[in-house]
Amino acid sequence: MTQLALVIDLNVCVGCHACVTSCKQWNTSGSAGYLSDMDPYGADPNGTFFNRVQTFEVGEFPNTQTVHFPKSCLHCEDPPCVPVCPTGASYKRAEDGIVLVDYDKCIGCKYCTWACPYGVREFDEQRKVMTKCTLCVDRVTSTVLPEPERKPACVLACPANARLFGDVHDPDSEVSRAILERGGYPLMPEWGTKPSNHYLPRRKTELHIHPEDLERHDNPLKIDGQLPGSYPGAGREDYAT
Repeated sequence: MTQLALVIDLNVCVGCHACVTSCKQWNTSGSAGYLSDMDPYGADPNGTFFNRVQTFEVGEFPNTQTVHFPKSCLHCEDPPCVPVCPTGASYKRAEDGIVLVDYDKCIGCKYCTWACPYGVREFDEQRKVMTKCTLCVDRVTSTVLPEPERKPACVLACPANARLFGDVHDPDSEVSRAILERGGYPLMPEWGTKPSNHYLPRRKTELHIHPEDLERHDNPLKIDGQLPGSYPGAGREDYAT
């Protein structure tokens, strides 16, 4: 059975939020929208986002790292949000494994929010319905868009190519190979929900610096091996440059 999912490379994500803004732009104007923004520039802003990037530091000084961690619905293979829904609004598509919400059936009871251990469902305060990442299902199933554009908006927008999209059940797919070769892992597997989205871990790169690397031998400020002297005239602060 096909299971579409995202694979996110934490080693190259720079936390630019391009995935967040592109997701918001596409979905607020598409079949999943409108995604509300309430008092966005005020003291207590509120809004609906399908994708968010959490940034935090790990380690102890001076050995610290800044980690950018994008998180959205993980499209679990055994999603706990589906059976708790009293109206059947939350459901998982059999043909591609995408978990969706039928807004016409949603009554805004928030049971699915309580059931989701990842905190990735968002209640739209204006429409009074539960919303979540749809993997841009309207894009990936489109027969109008060119084949290269049939991917989630966040994948297409990422400048670092930190986001991959494909069928994690296909062993020959790009995402499956990345998970296998790079040690990809699901988020909080102990919950038994079998998240489809995976993360590629950060990698440590050992840097060797040699003494000769610390001096720039082609320094334009050096003239015959000597730094230029000061110019006696006024208004020539750019003499050395």
